[in-house]
Amino acid sequence: MAETLDITARLTRIRFRNDDNQYTVADCLAEETRTPITVVGYLMDVREGDTVCLAGAWEKHPRYGQRFSVQSFEPLLPTTLEGIRHFLKALDVKGLSSRKIGILLKEFRENTLDVIENHSENLTRIRGIGKVLGQRIIDAWDKRNDVRKLMNFLQKNQIPPVFSSKIHRQYGADAVDIISRSPYSLSFDFPDMPFSAIDAAARAMGVERDDPQRISACLLHLLDMSAAAGHVFALKKNLADQCAVRFGIDPGSVEKGFDELLAQNRVVIGEAPGLSGETAVYSKPLHQAELGVTRTLHALNSLPTEPSRLDKDEIIEEVLKNLAIKLSDEQLEVLEQMLAHRIVLITGGPGTGKTTLIRSVTAIFKRLGKTLLLAAPTGRAARRLSEVTREEASTIHKMLQYNVGTGGFDKNRNDPLDTDAVIIDEASMVDLPLMHSLLSAVPFTASLIVVGDIFQLPSVGPGTVLADLIHSGCFRTFELTRIFRQAQESPIILNSHRIRYGKPLKMPEPSDAGALSEFYFIETASPVTVMERVVDLCAKRIPSKYGFDPMSEIQVLTPMHKGEVGTLSLNAALQAALNPGPSDSRFAPGFRKGDKVMHLRNNYEKEVFNGDIGIVDDVDRESRVVMVNYEGNTVEYDTEDLHDLTLAYAISVHKSQGSEYPAVVVPITTQHYPLLQRNLLYTAMTRGKKLVILIGTRKALSIALENDRPRERLSGLRHRLESFYDRAHHG
Repeated sequence: MAETLDITARLTRIRFRNDDNQYTVADCLAEETRTPITVVGYLMDVREGDTVCLAGAWEKHPRYGQRFSVQSFEPLLPTTLEGIRHFLKALDVKGLSSRKIGILLKEFRENTLDVIENHSENLTRIRGIGKVLGQRIIDAWDKRNDVRKLMNFLQKNQIPPVFSSKIHRQYGADAVDIISRSPYSLSFDFPDMPFSAIDAAARAMGVERDDPQRISACLLHLLDMSAAAGHVFALKKNLADQCAVRFGIDPGSVEKGFDELLAQNRVVIGEAPGLSGETAVYSKPLHQAELGVTRTLHALNSLPTEPSRLDKDEIIEEVLKNLAIKLSDEQLEVLEQMLAHRIVLITGGPGTGKTTLIRSVTAIFKRLGKTLLLAAPTGRAARRLSEVTREEASTIHKMLQYNVGTGGFDKNRNDPLDTDAVIIDEASMVDLPLMHSLLSAVPFTASLIVVGDIFQLPSVGPGTVLADLIHSGCFRTFELTRIFRQAQESPIILNSHRIRYGKPLKMPEPSDAGALSEFYFIETASPVTVMERVVDLCAKRIPSKYGFDPMSEIQVLTPMHKGEVGTLSLNAALQAALNPGPSDSRFAPGFRKGDKVMHLRNNYEKEVFNGDIGIVDDVDRESRVVMVNYEGNTVEYDTEDLHDLTLAYAISVHKSQGSEYPAVVVPITTQHYPLLQRNLLYTAMTRGKKLVILIGTRKALSIALENDRPRERLSGLRHRLESFYDRAHHG
């Protein structure tokens, strides 16, 4: 680890500054040695001419040479006349010309800055300065002091400097007072900030271990973690236990935190739906979402539908004429019901005709002169829906007109969607908050058709919406089971269904003609050997035999992030094989030009979404910017945004939902034991269109096939739907 040094220097030139996070590259003149140096770091509100005390370490950059990397800094007031002149000029006060700066220096000499800070009334008596300009100088000085005070405060309390600019923009001149009074407000206002850093800062400011403010913040943090794990609510007793274990809070004191949260109207506490004797703790937004989804669905479902003007023969004729598709008896029945009911749920595995039904109902609605909106949870799923239906489809967020400014949707109950029906595909990926927003925008005159594969992994966000809707029994539901003849010829589809029902996989028979199969299982015992085989398959064997491009057409899917065959190790190995070269460990760690990368969080402003995969166009280490191309949409990532980016040569199975790839390689070993589940293997298998290769041990494969007990999520939606239905129909 490099030695931490202190250097006092004057900034002579700012080469680069990121206005969002204040990351700065600057030329300086070291005060002690009078030698020029280059410094890099988060230097908030530091300007050319400023003198600063810098704490940090020397680093040697392969391209830019020796630089001083700043960990913390303290602005210093200049003491020489020339330094004061530079400082006053950098204040950028309207009307404070070089001549008037000269007037101040002539009058007050080296005491000029002391006069501005402590005897500002003396400014106005100077001829050529006057009351107006004097006040402008005072205001600029006060603003500069506020920033300096904030920086010193943040550094003293070890709050990450990358957030300093955000904090100043949000809190302004009152930042220090706000944080001092309520340090945990940082966790509410800046969700990206590590809670551990906030908690450490609060403790350093004197917040006691069992302070109700701290307890309530810890509880909210645990609720957020629970939601991130997919739960809609948490059990009260579990939260109390976790507070004791993780934060050292006396279990007897936790009740103070609950009282505090109730008083702030941040949580709802009551009987856990469907769990007798248990107490549930909901965050307020998730409680509102669960109630809202329940009430809206029942309201929609209770309204009559307009009878279809087409009989069975006309439906058959219309579909055949427009799509050249002959419907099966099962599909025809479902299609009739889709036209006859306000809410219809459709589930089924690959090859069972879900897409055909969507295309058919689209043609029928056109024939009837009705409008229809098609949407899916992700951009990838929406694009695929457009391709297979040849109709316009969008993300749910785009359909609802997400508003970056408000963080909400412009389409809602006050301004609903203008349509006769809404079809949502890949509905297993829709979480509870998104379903709540969607239903709020569906007009009561419209129909809702929800399509998805219930056996796939649940949504990344909280809830099990599709499963809850189906298992409630409150809505017309069709589970498609028949695999069509064309699909029966695909070993991928056949084996996907065998996985679904826990049956042994059907391995390809050896071919004398050397014909290529769509599905292989390669038995390899050692995790290290598995990783080596995965790299060989992606870099050499698959491109050679099938002609697939390793970057754009081959995707490695793995159950977990850690271990020899987790995403982290696999990405490092695949990057070395497919895109070798040097990378900078300090900036954009691990990223190189040409890398395959994935975006991890929805960013509606930049129009890039969770799970989108792109290629790095450029890594500019001087300006600390990474440019990524997402199918023609070039997105810029600065230092603050890089946590939204990860290598994507290998991705988790969860991240692959809603996507299809020409070729999929899936390592499966006993290292993955905690995540070896049937629905995970099924989801991975169904992502491949032309080739799926499983590589690992038969034992791991057997464990996954036998484990049909996915992790239960705490959700009250199914119980609420059933209770609501019972009350409505039985009084």
